[in-house]
Order: sequence, then structure tokens, then C-alpha cells
Amino acid sequence: MGRIGKKFEELRAKKEKALIVYATAGDPSIAATRELALSLEKSGADILEIGVPFSDPTADGPVIQAASQRAIKAGTTLRGVLDLVADIRRASRIPIVLFGYFNPIFAYGAQKFSKAAKDAGVDGILVVDLPPEEAGELRVFTNAAGIDFISLVAPTTGDDRLKAILKAASGFLYCISITGVTGTAAPKTEDIAREISKIRKLTKLPVAVGFGITSAGQARAIARIADGVVIGSSVVKLIGENQNGGDGIRAAAAHVKEIKAALL
Repeated sequence: MGRIGKKFEELRAKKEKALIVYATAGDPSIAATRELALSLEKSGADILEIGVPFSDPTADGPVIQAASQRAIKAGTTLRGVLDLVADIRRASRIPIVLFGYFNPIFAYGAQKFSKAAKDAGVDGILVVDLPPEEAGELRVFTNAAGIDFISLVAPTTGDDRLKAILKAASGFLYCISITGVTGTAAPKTEDIAREISKIRKLTKLPVAVGFGITSAGQARAIARIADGVVIGSSVVKLIGENQNGGDGIRAAAAHVKEIKAALL
């Protein structure tokens, strides 16, 4: 069992829910993202999702799209993100998931990427635009490297497709709370509860809910029915609004601390 599975087991034993926090690598710089990652862990993040900047992030709302553009302009590359993870690993054992799109991985080389990710200390990968039918060309290498392949389930996912996704899922299941892109709408707890109830009949994997969760109250409500809560746009927005000095990091850390307190 990898770090992701062990983290969920540890939290379950304490009757706690996981707080998974997303940050865009390289916004405003790689050095700042390293500082942010360690600060988020100290503030209560249980798992980090590190976004790999991409020029056409179709699943992301305007906040994360803007962060990706800033990071790309700052010179952030996939190799630089892997080096960032390796640097974080020198100070932390927190589970790390790379969140991104297939194009940069394809350009880098799937086999080369998988080895480099393992060597850097990546625990999981979530590739937004790589459906199960096409994931084999990457999973043959990430599976061999022991990297969890995190799967997405949307509100529109049908029963047959859900079963197909769950057959190959590992680490945890990422349940999308809304129809649309990140950070653009508020989730409806009753809809999520129905979706999770259906999922739990088919898998024992932990279920984390993300997209649109921005407040402690929302996180608390979701945590009652899920194993974990994912926040991203609200953190990225604070970083974007406070680009100078450490203000963004302090603001993001305070926000994460508030969300984590709501889950206890």
C-alpha cells in the first residue's frame, strides 16, 4: 500500500476525513510553490494535488486557467514540476498527486515520465483528459511504478461506465460535485449523497469530493458523506490575489486551516 492508501487508513482510524488541497505549480514561482506546499501541510492538508500547468486546461475554471497561464509565463515545465516534488520530498512525506492533462506527459514520454515521477516521489496521478479507454498507454508504466491512477466520476457518469471506471481505479475516487469546470458553482449535498451511495455499493475505495467547494460550511457538509474533500480554486485565488511576498501563502494557509478545522 502506498502513501495515499496509508493516509486514508490513518485518518479512518482517527475518524477523520481527508483534506486534499490543490495548488498550481509555478504560480507565482516554483520556489513559492515549494514554500506553499509545506505551509499547507502544516495547516492541515492531508494530501497535496499539484497542478501541472497546461495551455488549454479544459476542466478548469477561470481562476485555475489564469494560474496556469501565469505559471507557464514564469517558465514552469513538467520537468520543473517533477523537480519540485523531489524538493518537497526532502522535507515532507505527505502524499502527492500530480493533476494535469495528457499532452505534456505524451510530449515528455509516458515511460520516461513514469520513472521520473516515481523517482521524484509522486504517489498518484490524475489525468483529466485521459478516459479509461485510452489510459492503457500511460497506465502500463505508472502501474508498474506503483503510482496510483486516480479516476474521476462525474454527475453524468452512467452505471455501466461507473463500473468500468471502478474496475481500474486506485488510490481514491475523485467524485466531481458539479456539472461544469472547477470553481464555478456550488455543489448540492443531496445530489452528491445519492452519487456516493451508488459508488459505495461498488467499491471500497475512499471517495473524495471536489469542484466548487470553497467554504468551511460546504466542506463540513460534504465530509459527512464522503471520505475526503478537495479544495483548489479558493486556494489558487488567494495566491493570485496576493502575488507579492508571502501574503498569498499566509492567506492560503489560514484558509486551509479553517477548512481542516471544519472536518474535525
